[in-house]
Amino acid sequence: MSADPLHRAGTPSRQPAGPPPGGPSEEAIEIRRSPRRRRTVSAYREGDRTVVLIPARMSEAEERRWVGVMLDKLAAQESRRVIGDAELAERAERLSAQYFGGRARPRSVRWVTNQNTRWGSCTPSEGSIRLSHRLQGMPEYVVDYVLLHELAHLLVPGHGPRFWRLLEAYPRTERARGYLEGVAADTPSSVAGTPAP
Repeated sequence: MSADPLHRAGTPSRQPAGPPPGGPSEEAIEIRRSPRRRRTVSAYREGDRTVVLIPARMSEAEERRWVGVMLDKLAAQESRRVIGDAELAERAERLSAQYFGGRARPRSVRWVTNQNTRWGSCTPSEGSIRLSHRLQGMPEYVVDYVLLHELAHLLVPGHGPRFWRLLEAYPRTERARGYLEGVAADTPSSVAGTPAP
């Protein structure tokens, strides 16, 4: 397992909208062709996959182009959606129920502006989880991964094998880690390699 990208966050930076490193091939995409659809293309998220609706007559090359366009549009929409602390806590509760059987129960989950060398932190003795405000605007699956990472620390404090086995339940773990590593690599080297306090 490579070094944890949560502890190499670097300096604040906004990423352009678009698919994360690795491209759309890493994402579950379902193409639905319709003979009734003439010119419009639309897309939406359905659980862990993206559904793209296209006209039946569209060529494979047009299909590939439109899938890329629609993934960019969805990412842009998601990046504009900022959730507050209450919604973040609800999201953590939902993720704990879905992936950890509800065993990870934080007492508080909130955004903070003082974390410049890590994406999130957890204090198991207090049951508190803090996420860096720099995650706001990143794709939802990345925020979910960071939340799950910190929730897992409520169950297993360190980064040993038991900890990583917990995170294997989340199907987008590697993709989210790749995204965060890409963001960290895009920061100045003097800060990107700074270990977390």
